[in-house]
Amino acid sequence: MAAAENDALPGGKVGGIGDVVRDVPGYLAHLGCTVSVVTPSYGVFAGLPGARRLAAVEVRFAGARERMAVHEIPAAAPVERVRHFTLDHALFAACGRGHIYCEDPPERPYATDASKFALFCAGVATAVNDGVFGAVDVLHLHDWHTALVLALRRYDAGYAALRELRCVFTVHNLALQGVRPFAGDESAFERWYPGLRYSRTALGDPRWPDCVNPMAVGIRHADAVHVVSPSYAEEVLRPSTVESTGFYGGEGLEADLAKAQREGRLFGILNGCEYPAEPPPTLSTWPELLGEMRAAVLRWSAEAPSLASAHFVAHTRLARLPTARPETLLTSVGRVAPQKLRLLREPTDDGRPALERMLETIGAQGAFVLLGGGDPDYEQFLTAVAARYDNFIYLRGYSDTLAGALYAQGDLFVMPSSFEPCGISQMLAMRAGQPCLVHGVGGLRDTVDDGVTGFVFDGADPAAQADALVARLAAALALRARHPKRWQTMRRRAAAQRFGWQRSVEAYLEHLYRTGSRPHAVAQPA
Repeated sequence: MAAAENDALPGGKVGGIGDVVRDVPGYLAHLGCTVSVVTPSYGVFAGLPGARRLAAVEVRFAGARERMAVHEIPAAAPVERVRHFTLDHALFAACGRGHIYCEDPPERPYATDASKFALFCAGVATAVNDGVFGAVDVLHLHDWHTALVLALRRYDAGYAALRELRCVFTVHNLALQGVRPFAGDESAFERWYPGLRYSRTALGDPRWPDCVNPMAVGIRHADAVHVVSPSYAEEVLRPSTVESTGFYGGEGLEADLAKAQREGRLFGILNGCEYPAEPPPTLSTWPELLGEMRAAVLRWSAEAPSLASAHFVAHTRLARLPTARPETLLTSVGRVAPQKLRLLREPTDDGRPALERMLETIGAQGAFVLLGGGDPDYEQFLTAVAARYDNFIYLRGYSDTLAGALYAQGDLFVMPSSFEPCGISQMLAMRAGQPCLVHGVGGLRDTVDDGVTGFVFDGADPAAQADALVARLAAALALRARHPKRWQTMRRRAAAQRFGWQRSVEAYLEHLYRTGSRPHAVAQPA
């Protein structure tokens, strides 16, 4: 497996890729596989305690010979027959030590990340080609960051041996595609791989033919294409109509995905969740949670020389909260991004954002705690609402301790994603016995049963979806107030749900890996 993230290593996770790459290898090993996982070092992994230098690989990149050290890294929780590796090069820490992704200016999207992951792809292809990881039957690539391995496999004769392997490509988030120019920029395909003879048609973006689209490369050239829930596998076959309906479909690649489906290469397999025999320890009382929220905000405030308005508002709100638990506690944990929170900002039928209507619905005796950071524009929107409403606490940051406590102590978990390939937060909330209020898209539709383990809303366009979100919240609170026994039954059913990895990984072996089958003939674009 090659991926940008791996949560088996400390600091190796930003989003869901890290969870998958952490969990799946152990289940594969239990089913008889030997698994090697490789990520970039980002300037830190190669220096972790116990890291062992195994080899070095040399690649042609950007007109020079670049050398990368290969280290084996011990996992925090070792699993027999699973090994973790990292490739070490200065470019992988281009945005600072430990930073997995970079923030490039809008006029040059993905520029820094695309260059470093293009180098990583060359390193992975060379290491596999040279046998650094031992005998390989399947090469499993995760998201656009690793997709250019397939371009090298197809067009570079030096990697011809990779054509004998079965190559699997997993789409974790179709909205992020890593599109860059073919030429004319320091971060461009022909700059990375000068002299490579290739087809622009086979690698190009369907909307911008002068650009390479790594996500499209993965979909077109992999032997199997995996999306992370059955419903999302259906949604990506339809065109996106975001402006009129808010529907996020194939993000411009629906024709390529439909072609993969016709060829029998597209599979929707739900991501899983861990269900330990003993629930993970967490803060169990409201005063403990309140104290940890206050402490976290102080820690985050001290990390910068000036005080961020989000932390100031959160500190003010937390200082005024009573030590008695709110009658209703809404919770939300996740990235602050348009995908996750657009509907909270969407105007409802009276012109006000859905979030403000939700806060009025829970009333002064309720509270809504939202934990996460990300998009500055959305962070500012949440901060402004928190400044006006006493019952909204926006915590701009992340803490495993806080996340676990919010999953465990909340009454209703809110996840109004405009689209959701799979989602893990709703699974973690249900695991803790918290019903969920979700938009009926992608993996949310596959995991939350309306009226049984939570509440699902829909709508023909963003405005209707925002109204439906507020209405479904009111219905949930009414059920909790009028039918407490039914509410407790819903909590028990949510906690009893099991979206375990075992079944999903068995589907990997059956549909994705199929090691006895021949590699897919190189696909041409739809």
